[in-house]
Amino acid sequence: MFVTLAVLAVSAVFFVSGKVRSDLVALCALVALLLCHVLTPEEALSGFSNSVVIMMVGLFVVGGAIFQTGLAKMISSYILRFAGKSESRLFLLVILVTSAIGAFVSNTGTVALMLPIVVSLAVSAGINPGRLLMPLAFASSMGGMMTLIGTPPNLVIQEALVSAGYEPLSFFSFLPVGMVCVAVGIVVLMPLSRLFLSRHREKKDKMNPGKSLKQLVSEYGLSDNLFRLQVNGKSGLVGATVMDLDIRRRYGLNILEVRRGDSSRHRFLKTITQRMADPGTVFQPEDILYVTGDFSRVKELVKDYSLVLLDGHVTEETSGNVKALDFYDIGIAEIVLMPASELINRTVKEAGFRDKYNVNVLGIRRRQEYLLQDLGSRRMHNGDVLLVQGAWSDIARLSSEGRNWVVLGQPLAEAARVTLDYKAPVAAFIMLLMIAAMVFDFIPVAPVTSVMLAGILMVLTGCFRNVEAAYKTINWESIVLIAAMLPMSLALEKTGASACISNILVGGLGSYGPFALLAGVYFTTSLMTMFVSNTATAVLLSPIAMQSAVQIGVSPVPFLFAVAVGASMCFASPFSTPPNALVMPAGQYTFMDYVKVGLPLQIVMGVVMVCVLPLLFPF
Repeated sequence: MFVTLAVLAVSAVFFVSGKVRSDLVALCALVALLLCHVLTPEEALSGFSNSVVIMMVGLFVVGGAIFQTGLAKMISSYILRFAGKSESRLFLLVILVTSAIGAFVSNTGTVALMLPIVVSLAVSAGINPGRLLMPLAFASSMGGMMTLIGTPPNLVIQEALVSAGYEPLSFFSFLPVGMVCVAVGIVVLMPLSRLFLSRHREKKDKMNPGKSLKQLVSEYGLSDNLFRLQVNGKSGLVGATVMDLDIRRRYGLNILEVRRGDSSRHRFLKTITQRMADPGTVFQPEDILYVTGDFSRVKELVKDYSLVLLDGHVTEETSGNVKALDFYDIGIAEIVLMPASELINRTVKEAGFRDKYNVNVLGIRRRQEYLLQDLGSRRMHNGDVLLVQGAWSDIARLSSEGRNWVVLGQPLAEAARVTLDYKAPVAAFIMLLMIAAMVFDFIPVAPVTSVMLAGILMVLTGCFRNVEAAYKTINWESIVLIAAMLPMSLALEKTGASACISNILVGGLGSYGPFALLAGVYFTTSLMTMFVSNTATAVLLSPIAMQSAVQIGVSPVPFLFAVAVGASMCFASPFSTPPNALVMPAGQYTFMDYVKVGLPLQIVMGVVMVCVLPLLFPF
């Protein structure tokens, strides 16, 4: 027992210091328990096959697909339109929308999604964004208490109950608790945010992450210079290749790309394929050609080959909705020529961007002048900025040619932000199926199975560009941390440490009744979460809460809920949860801002929960 407690104490010190990654600390603690023969190898590795860990992997993938398809952003942007310019309405909508999204998506991902939306809305309404960003972070944690999958501590206490032989919790067992959390948050945060979150911070973040795709399209006037042509079944282009037609020489036009939808034409399962118009590309009926050049020459091409000229401001994925130029597999970026570049005084055609690097040059920015016509014959000068178009991977590879140019921005990071919005209905359908399988008992699918199936379907239906993109959505640090810490709770039980700690709690508070013991469990968890991650805290205190309840002969359910809520509702420090830290620079908060606003909320939340939990889940 002493060895286990010593390992736990040392781990806690390293968790608090933050100088070593939390997953590495957890792995070292696991190895220490193995070397001291506290756990067998089978017991030590049991966490990596635990259903909680597998479910979290699947949920990361599902949440990533919801972001990648832009589904969550569409929903939140639409709802937040109702706020207008009223600060009170905007505050309420931010809390409610963030909580609703946080019920199904990780709190960190929810804040990452909502942060730019909220900042934009606040600026347009003339409100300091700092008044809304801290409530945004807190709401993401409160929303996580609404469902079984909302936050890892919920899954941890579910596992503790099932392991002890109790009935598992349902998907929405947490909903009343989460609703109380949100209600308390609104009541407490509205006056505190107005009182303590500064009205007069005018300092703006001067970091320039690079121009967005929309900015580049607008700056170079691409929408005015770009034309979309559709190939119909009777067109002379059908079956021909780009090389056969030689459109560039005959018409002075550039075919930038061919965009092709699936043959089913089913809107819900729509698939869009972008491909560069290389010489061997064969035209098919219904292809959409993206062409740049003089409009009079475009009309000649349309007439000669019986093409359909489409409105350049409406894309084939939007089905009539006016929308800016879409980017999926193919994107755009700027490159600036170096003084010693081999391309200086050479024409764009001689440089061979298309042949060597598989990218097109769409425009040249020379000082304040934008060159967009007859680019093939233009000679490049020192300091020219070239707008290039191509597959995101090809644009990223341009970075290796550092002696000739510098790629502005981060193409791969920009590609990751591009949403596959035509897949949003598919992602929504899969998510609803997953929730239905977890909610309704008549569907004979275990929760972990439904989550795994949903994650696989997100990949197979194209809600991610590729499997690697799905893997990148998984927070492996969190997964390893939980998998390595779960055997720690087993060691605490096996060595009698849990029983010893629970005896101390029961001995000190048990005589005052279950309410006092519940308060002790809640505020111990709440205090510990300020220094250790909420998931690790829930893993360590769940067996202690279980033992404490059993010893005084009451139901362990309210005590385990106290652990889950206490671990998740930690607001008094910017470092207690990732969402708190995420909004700190954007809101220009100090540590004391969190103490002034978060500490009262954390205390009030604890007092309310100690009173409410026994009403929802009787002793």
